[in-house]
Amino acid sequence: MNILRKSILIGFTVLGMAAAHAQETQPAPQAHGAKPHPTREQMQAKMADMYAKRQARLHDLLKLTTQQESAWANYQAAIKPAAFDGQRPERKPMNQLTAPERLNLALDMTKKRVAFLETRVKAVSAFYSQLNPAQQTLFDEHGLANPRGHWKHHGHRGWGRGEHHEGWGGSAPRQG
Repeated sequence: MNILRKSILIGFTVLGMAAAHAQETQPAPQAHGAKPHPTREQMQAKMADMYAKRQARLHDLLKLTTQQESAWANYQAAIKPAAFDGQRPERKPMNQLTAPERLNLALDMTKKRVAFLETRVKAVSAFYSQLNPAQQTLFDEHGLANPRGHWKHHGHRGWGRGEHHEGWGGSAPRQG
């Protein structure tokens, strides 16, 4: 009788462990209405679509003349975001790099950013010079908007328009 009880107890233990393991291997149920995370390709397609729509809105807003269309085409070709080829350079975690390696990495990233900005400045300047003053005003307001809205938040309103933010550099005169 004792052997039978032990066998039943072992059997229930094994069944319980198997059920627990089966629950661990199944994907966790999603909350009602939750969407799965998009893939990298889906995100890239979404960003490309948003970029195209934004550029189309800007084109329509500027009401370009036929003479300005070639400048628009050159501008679009120069600023079009590069497609991601799926290849990422192998990266060591930052904590495995030496201090000089980290600084060289930061310097390389800065050089790439400067090269990108120089290309962008040339493209914008060439296109901007082809616009009339009313179009330039529209381009100033809508042409280079930050998609994350960074300049609209965090106390950065007014930068570049002669207004100062007291919290950054203290250039605004203090009141009383």
